[in-house]
Amino acid sequence: MDITLRKAQTSDIDFLILLRDATMRPYLEDVGMPTTREDYIKRIEYEFDHARIIECDGTAAGLFKAAFIHELNQWYIFQIQVHPQYQNQTIGRQLIQSLIDQARLSGADVGLSVIKTNPAQKLYVSLGFECISETNEEYNMMLKTG
Repeated sequence: MDITLRKAQTSDIDFLILLRDATMRPYLEDVGMPTTREDYIKRIEYEFDHARIIECDGTAAGLFKAAFIHELNQWYIFQIQVHPQYQNQTIGRQLIQSLIDQARLSGADVGLSVIKTNPAQKLYVSLGFECISETNEEYNMMLKTG
């Protein structure tokens, strides 16, 4: 399977709304976070310049949104969502590991947050992320490279 990333366009918004609903709704509902179309759009548009569409063999399969925060010397993963049809094929693991490798080269850390009921946290822990703080809904996780 050929996995590529391309810059997200406004024409991808409908796909991203469906993707968010398919991948996040149960976890958002578990912790009482909103699941309206408007809330999805607000989250999708946040840091949209950094949004990349994950494509598998040319077909849209997910979203990867990460950026380097200079003040913190840290990469931050704002969102990673892989469509259920493409889950459990190591796509998310490969993308995150690639970012970790890039961060290590420059001595930067990698941060993210995950909803407490989202099983993806097991993936993050297996990659070396540790919980550094939490809210009622989410764990804030960090992977220190130095």
